[in-house]
Amino acid sequence: MATAPLKAVSLTHVRYQRGDQLGHFLAWVSLVPVFISLGGFLSHFIFRRELQGMFFALGLLISQFINEFIKTSVQQARPETCALLEMCDSHGWPSSHSQYMFFFAIYFTLLSYKGIGLWGTESKWIMNLLAWSLALLTMYSRVYLGYHSVAQVFAGATLGMFLGALWFWVVNSVLFCYFPAIEESQFGRKFYIKDTSHISNVLKFEYDNARAAREKLDCKCD
Repeated sequence: MATAPLKAVSLTHVRYQRGDQLGHFLAWVSLVPVFISLGGFLSHFIFRRELQGMFFALGLLISQFINEFIKTSVQQARPETCALLEMCDSHGWPSSHSQYMFFFAIYFTLLSYKGIGLWGTESKWIMNLLAWSLALLTMYSRVYLGYHSVAQVFAGATLGMFLGALWFWVVNSVLFCYFPAIEESQFGRKFYIKDTSHISNVLKFEYDNARAAREKLDCKCD
């Protein structure tokens, strides 16, 4: 009885040429979307539960569904170099990695310019530079490693920036009005869902309030 061919879980399965140090580095860079999703947004929900972060993650999820719909509709093959990787049984246009990272970069930048985030304005340019650098490196890695053509990664980047800007407008011009209602809902109160968009430097705000609470506790202990 013939057995069905095996298929690997491609979430973290990235191949590169043995001995290629740049390829090794770019293989790790190619996993940045996984790190952002699991290490970033999952931990963000567990420890912070900010509405802006939740809708940011929701936008990325919607973007990926749109990417899969387009790939299935267009059905453009990946480049011939991908055949050597034995991981190219899916379509290639547009690149989901590029779309994810450029959605992330444009949305993160727009949040910063609107004054929303954990950091003060003096350090936001550093975080924006990091976001765009990772986006460009991820796009380059997909071509260098042979998973996509140049046209496919540029299509993903363009679509990602468009969807990221559009979703930012939807969240902060339409859905933002419902944030107070979500905070006051039974779900919001049960899971401590909050919005700190009105606080310019959330880390400093939390730091100052934590110190103030500690000082009150110290006074009771004396």
